[in-house]
Amino acid sequence: MRHQGNCANNPRGWRSSDGFSLPELMVSVALMLVVSGAVMNGLAKLSNSHRTIWNRTEMHSGVRGATELLQQEVGQAGRVTLPAPVTASAAIAIGAQTVAVNSAAGLYVGEQVLFDTGEQQETITLTAVNTGTNEVTGYFTLPHASGIPVTVLGGFWSGVVPSTMTNGSTGSVLKLYGDINGDGSMVYVEYTCNTTAGNLYRNVMPWNATSKPAVGNAEVLLSNIVANPGGTACFTYQTAVVGGNTYVTNVAITLTVRTQQVDPVTKQFQLETKALLNVSPRNVYNVWELASMGLPNRVQPMPPSILLLLP
Repeated sequence: MRHQGNCANNPRGWRSSDGFSLPELMVSVALMLVVSGAVMNGLAKLSNSHRTIWNRTEMHSGVRGATELLQQEVGQAGRVTLPAPVTASAAIAIGAQTVAVNSAAGLYVGEQVLFDTGEQQETITLTAVNTGTNEVTGYFTLPHASGIPVTVLGGFWSGVVPSTMTNGSTGSVLKLYGDINGDGSMVYVEYTCNTTAGNLYRNVMPWNATSKPAVGNAEVLLSNIVANPGGTACFTYQTAVVGGNTYVTNVAITLTVRTQQVDPVTKQFQLETKALLNVSPRNVYNVWELASMGLPNRVQPMPPSILLLLP
């Protein structure tokens, strides 16, 4: 009787635990699908944006690193140096003399070398160098005592090898040499812009190497490069001629690179062109100025070993 009384007082009491009706359930599911779809669409767009940004970041980082290194090494090209201090090991008389030095490393035939200091200082063009016995030969106009310093000044006029030379630099191959790293060790460097293979190669070797190593994957400095807009060369040169020598006074560098992956939004590779239009090899520029002022004894000739590495 109590149970019937409760039913009479609350005729819908038994339906309070029945749950959603079918129409209500369908509406709820539809709303959840709409909300979930909006969330998933937002996540997909966020993921695509992240992939786009990552693609462009990788591309920017690669081309920026390559151009910064190119700018630094072109600027150092033509710097002449000796790996260690050099002194004469014996007194030197006037005339053609073969002189013993503590080290002949870094010296070469044709180099203009400074002997002694003060009033006794003179520039000698070396006619022979023997690194095995540490001896150099030249013609002296002044006598010199044992222990005098032997130094080199000036720079290489062909520090950036001009395109006018046989096997010189081209629009796709930049050739330079000197104390590129500023550590007393001279090197020869070739940058090869190969848009067919899609790589920018950097091949470096000692300045007196007897052979040039082949270019491979280890020499890839920048990948995914493509042809520049309008067919612009990767390397172009501004030159000046003094005393029969062609000096490269400025180098323009233009590189176009694409992203490693297709952009998820545009479905195409993204491209960027980086141009450095006025990179000056300051050492070459300095000796060009000296030669223009009539001071050729600071203009160092190309070492014979570099000439052999050019082909």
